[in-house]
Amino acid sequence: MPVPLPVLSRLLKQGALILGVATLTLLAWRAYDSERGPALQPWHLKVPHELSVEQLDHADWGAWLQAEDRVFTEVRQQVSERLDPGQVPPFNRYRQDSRAYPPRFATNWNRSYLLRPAGTPRGVVVLLHGLTDSPYSLRHVAQRYVEHGYLAIGLRLPGHGTVPAGLTDAQWQDWLAATRLALRTARAEVPVPAPLHLVGYSNGAALAVKYTLDALSDPQLPQAQRLVLISPMIGVASSARFAGLAALPAVFPAFSKAAWLNLRPEYNPFKYNSFPANAARQSWLLTDTLQKQLLALVGDPRLARLPPILSFQSLTDATVSTPALVSGLYRQLPANGSELVIFDLNRERDFEGLLDPASVTSLASLLPPAPRNYTTRILSNEGTGSATLEEVSTPALSPDSSRRPLGLAYPPGCFPCPMWHCPSPSMTACTAPSPAPMRILACTWAPSPPVANGVCWWCPWMS
Repeated sequence: MPVPLPVLSRLLKQGALILGVATLTLLAWRAYDSERGPALQPWHLKVPHELSVEQLDHADWGAWLQAEDRVFTEVRQQVSERLDPGQVPPFNRYRQDSRAYPPRFATNWNRSYLLRPAGTPRGVVVLLHGLTDSPYSLRHVAQRYVEHGYLAIGLRLPGHGTVPAGLTDAQWQDWLAATRLALRTARAEVPVPAPLHLVGYSNGAALAVKYTLDALSDPQLPQAQRLVLISPMIGVASSARFAGLAALPAVFPAFSKAAWLNLRPEYNPFKYNSFPANAARQSWLLTDTLQKQLLALVGDPRLARLPPILSFQSLTDATVSTPALVSGLYRQLPANGSELVIFDLNRERDFEGLLDPASVTSLASLLPPAPRNYTTRILSNEGTGSATLEEVSTPALSPDSSRRPLGLAYPPGCFPCPMWHCPSPSMTACTAPSPAPMRILACTWAPSPPVANGVCWWCPWMS
C-alpha cells in the first residue's frame, strides 16, 4: 500500500530535522573538543606564500629555488624573529637559539636539493618525501644514488618544511605541479638516454604513481624508467574523506583550532608534529583520484608502457592501506619486472591477544594466488619461536616459492612494523638488528656486493 503523500512529506521533514540536529550536535562537540587543546602558535597561523600551480608549470629549477628562498625568509621574519623566548620552549624548531633550529645545521634539509656525483652523471633520480615530512627523509637514499653516479634531486613539496600552517592551504595539485617541475629539471640536467628514476615515500609515492600515469597520456612529461615506492599511499582510511567536516567549525574565528587534528610541540627540525585536517583531506583526494585513474586504465594498452615498480610495504601499516597497494596498483601491472617486498609481523611469540585478529591472518588473504605478474618477497620469521628472518620469494609468472635465510633478527620486544621507515644510518627498525643501522633486505636489487652481515644497503636498479 503506497504511503500517503502528507505522511511521506512529514517523515521526510522529520528525517531532515533529525539529521540537521545530529550534524549541529557533532559540529558543536567538535568545536568544544578542539578548544580544549593547546593554544595556536604563530607556526599554526602564518601561511607562507608558495608558487601557484600555473607558476610551477612555467618555472624552472632556478625560479623554484628563488621562490623557496622567499618562503623561508617569510617564515624567519614572520615567525622566528617575532617569537618571545619566554613563551616558547628551548627545544623548538622556530627558536633561533634552539638546537632544533634548522638553519643551525650544516645543511638545512627542509630545502630542495640537487646532489651531483663525481664526473658525468650516469642517470638521474627525483625523490618525493611524505606528508608532513621534508627532503630530509630521503636524503640517504639520494646519497646512495649519488655514490652510484646518479644526480639526485630532492624536492620540497609545497606546504612542507616551513610551518605546519602551510598544509592548511596546500592542495594536492600543488604537489603534483611541483613534481612535474622536478621531472623537467631532471631531464634538463641529464638528458635521454640516461636512466631516470622516481622515488616516492608514502604520500610522495602516490604522487610518483599519479605522475607516471599522467605521463602515459602526455608525451611532454618525461617518463621515469624505474619507480621505487616506500610505504606507498595508494589508499588511506576512508575516514580521511571526512577530515574536512572536522574542520568546519574553523570557519568561525573563535573555533580556529578545529582546523587541526593534532596540535603538538614542534621540536623536530625536519618534520611537522602538528597535523591540520586539510592535510588528511588532500591525501584522501589524491588517493581517490589515483584509484579512479587506475580503474579507468584497466585493459588499456597504455599500461604496457608502465615502468617497473619496486615497493616496500609493512603488512600492518598504520598510515596507508596495504590491500590498496596490492589490489589497486599491483593487480593492474603488466609483467614488466616489478617487485613487491612485504615486511610481515614478528611471529616469534604469540601476540594474537594484543593485535587486531585480522592482522594475524591478513598475509594469507593479501596476495592473489601465484603465478602473478610481479615478484613478491615476504620477510618473516624462519619459524615459530624464532626471531631470525628469512625471505620467501615468488618470481613473477611462477607458481613456485623459495626460502632464503637473511642472517638478521627482529630486535627484542618488536612485534609489528606499523610503518616501513625510510633508510637512515642512524635509524633502527623491526627489520634490522639493534643497534646496527637499518639494512635493506632485497639484495637482488643491488649492483654492488652485499655489505655488513651479508645484507645489502638500499640499492634499487642502479646498475
